[in-house]
Amino acid sequence: MDFPILLTVIIALALIFDYINGFHDAANSIATIVSTKVLTPFQAVLWAAVWNFAAFFIAVYIIGEFKIGNTIAKTVNENFITLEVIFSGLIAASAWNLLTWWFGIPSSSSHTLIGGFLGAALMHAFLMDYNEVVATQPNLGMFATLKEAMMKVTTQDVVKFSKVIPIFLFIFLAPVIGMIISIIITLIIVHLYKKSNPHKADKSFKRLQLASSALFSLGHGLNDAQKVMGIIGAALIYYHVNMLQDPVYLNIAPADRFNYFSQHYMWVPLVSFIAIALGTMSGGWKIIKTMGTKITKVTPLEGVSAETAGAITLFITDHFGIPVSTTHTITGSIIGVGLTKRISAVRWGITVSLLWAWVLTIPISAIVAGITYLVITYFS
Repeated sequence: MDFPILLTVIIALALIFDYINGFHDAANSIATIVSTKVLTPFQAVLWAAVWNFAAFFIAVYIIGEFKIGNTIAKTVNENFITLEVIFSGLIAASAWNLLTWWFGIPSSSSHTLIGGFLGAALMHAFLMDYNEVVATQPNLGMFATLKEAMMKVTTQDVVKFSKVIPIFLFIFLAPVIGMIISIIITLIIVHLYKKSNPHKADKSFKRLQLASSALFSLGHGLNDAQKVMGIIGAALIYYHVNMLQDPVYLNIAPADRFNYFSQHYMWVPLVSFIAIALGTMSGGWKIIKTMGTKITKVTPLEGVSAETAGAITLFITDHFGIPVSTTHTITGSIIGVGLTKRISAVRWGITVSLLWAWVLTIPISAIVAGITYLVITYFS
């Protein structure tokens, strides 16, 4: 099947974003295992990449569906999805990801992708409404026309809030859940090993970190690769429904189209998981330094606790189909192990800076995507 040029560009750009996501988020999986010197940075990224890709087989043969990809594809009302909308969202998401990577800020690749998708769709709806108001009420002034168009956008259900509200809530809930679980795990481990020889216990936890980091990398692959798959899915579904007028897709209920797509385009999830694994192998050393040492100093015991807590959180959210930030999750888990020592063990200045990056990611990505869509529309 020959795809239109823009659709081909979108698929390529989405996979590039997936690769960027991998090296941007490599720190999430390996920061603690590197900072505790269990593995060298090179060994750690290889270890994480293997488990990122292994998540594909978990999703296909054990879970049997791609819930998070489905959620991402449905964050926007399909009546306001076009290839230009998706392209603009990807441009904005890639730009923000590269900017935060350059400055070593562990922001969320997931939320920048969602923000870009929402921002471009809202701008698309606004421009359609603006043109309609101009055509039907030509005597209105510019500001009155803008106001009328904005009012129309608010009544059109552009954003699927049933999907988006949980995503927004878990910006804060994911790190809190990770923090609480890591505190519980740390306290249990400390109690169980309180009479053990410290040197032997330390060696045991270094070996256990291999398992805990593998679990977290598995959760990272399950969570993040599906997000790009969801964006590509939205583009291919638009192509079949609106451009080909494919009777197969037209006769499927909108709610079921993504599952049909994922069964008949199995190469999309496969290459999505491969791309994120390759990106993880490239690493993101600036962010690894922030995650592994600047938030709080982490011992092997605490590394096991943080990674296990992060993995549990990711598996829970994947079960419910809620896209979360692996960055937020592991950060909360690392803060949790720091709090088990004392409140001052956490470097709150760094933590507050990270919080600002998290809060600003979606709105900034949305604004950049909206402007990108405006520029594309103007020149086309």
